[in-house]
Amino acid sequence: VYLLCLHHPNFECVVDPDDPYLEEEVQWSLFPNETFEECSKLNHPLGSTEHYGIYGSSNGLVCISDEILNFDSPVHIWNPSVRKLRTLPISTNIIKFSHVALQFGFHPGVNDYKAVRMMRTNKNALAVEVYSLRTDSWKMIEA
Repeated sequence: VYLLCLHHPNFECVVDPDDPYLEEEVQWSLFPNETFEECSKLNHPLGSTEHYGIYGSSNGLVCISDEILNFDSPVHIWNPSVRKLRTLPISTNIIKFSHVALQFGFHPGVNDYKAVRMMRTNKNALAVEVYSLRTDSWKMIEA
């Protein structure tokens, strides 16, 4: 069991905003949960940690997407242990929304990983769609 950590390589410079190294890129590392000693440095699967957020993790899989979500933001599921990345298909339910939220987890009842995207329009209409890793598809949830 490992802890995935997103951190700044030089913590002291985060404390001093005038430090020229503050803009140095953050890095990913794996730490075993027993010793918490860094055992592996990782490259971000998309090349840069800038502008990406984590939207959940389960059983070693991590869901990442744009820091500021849009209806067409690409969603990725990353397994840092084996360094594999899957980009989810683009939803066929493309509608422009003003607010988008994303979560990721495991559904033990059906033994499947799910990403849930909730979207709200300016007129407070709500849409929810669910991605299934097993079927590799999005499904719109009806009211």
